[in-house]
Amino acid sequence: MAMTDRAIESPAEVVPAAHKKSASQGVSTSRPPLQAIKGGMGADASVSTKQGLQWKTVFESTWMQYLLGVVSIGSVLLFWYLATEYRWDFYIRFSNIPTPGDVWNTMIEVNQSTKFITNVWMSLRRIMEGFFIAAVLGVFLGILVGRYRLFRSVTMPAMEVFRPIPAIAWVPMAIMIWPSNEGSIIFITFIGAFFPILLNTIHGVEEIDEVLFRAAASLGTKEKDLMLYVILPGALQHIFTGLAVGMGVAWVSLIAAEMISGQYGIGYFTWESYSLIEYPKIALGMLTIGVLGLLCSKVIQLCSKWSTPWIGAAAGGRK
Repeated sequence: MAMTDRAIESPAEVVPAAHKKSASQGVSTSRPPLQAIKGGMGADASVSTKQGLQWKTVFESTWMQYLLGVVSIGSVLLFWYLATEYRWDFYIRFSNIPTPGDVWNTMIEVNQSTKFITNVWMSLRRIMEGFFIAAVLGVFLGILVGRYRLFRSVTMPAMEVFRPIPAIAWVPMAIMIWPSNEGSIIFITFIGAFFPILLNTIHGVEEIDEVLFRAAASLGTKEKDLMLYVILPGALQHIFTGLAVGMGVAWVSLIAAEMISGQYGIGYFTWESYSLIEYPKIALGMLTIGVLGLLCSKVIQLCSKWSTPWIGAAAGGRK
């Protein structure tokens, strides 16, 4: 009978000897509930998420972006200063490279006359004319090629033949075709920017969701309105990508053309400085090209944000 009573005791009433000993010594052996553990882990995760969002907000702020940009450019300037000041010589040599101070003094010197400003203005005018023509034709033809298969079949084979030809290879032919060097340089700038804009526009039209076309057709939309209100807005993101890439290639093409056949321009200024062995002016010309290219790219970025505000709102996965 005693064994039967012992057998029906609940497991909670049976306390192991080790637990009894721990209890007698005043040591707590109770375990925290699983819900409390999960609650603590959830609180830690919540705090970690909040801290991550706070840091993300800080790094995405405008002033932090400017600060990081200053640090980036400052790092390059610091490396340039150390390499030229101490004449580093390890495989690549900095013994003949001018220091930042030399370039700064040269910039003050060349700005005492209007010659340097004239060269900068000539390059800006050429890039604006060539790029504008390339943007208009590239977007217009890209929309037609992306929209109409017949037009694509007629035009793209010929364009694909010309596309691999580098803009610099067009210099001799452009000099023979155009009656002046100015026209040939603008044409080479146009060639450099045209194909990136064209191909990105075609890709943008092809990427538009077919549902939008069916919805517009069901509403009786005319082809002209379809172009203006469906195709053009739908392809804008890719169009601005093509414009940004085209601007970079246009600067490369322009500088090469000015070095070969130009009489004015920042490319001509840089090549003339090399011919006269004026190293600070070479560096000044290169920096001027970089700054002008950066400003042109920023203008395109601002136009893109203003024209496509919905893209920034939809870019939630960007880190």
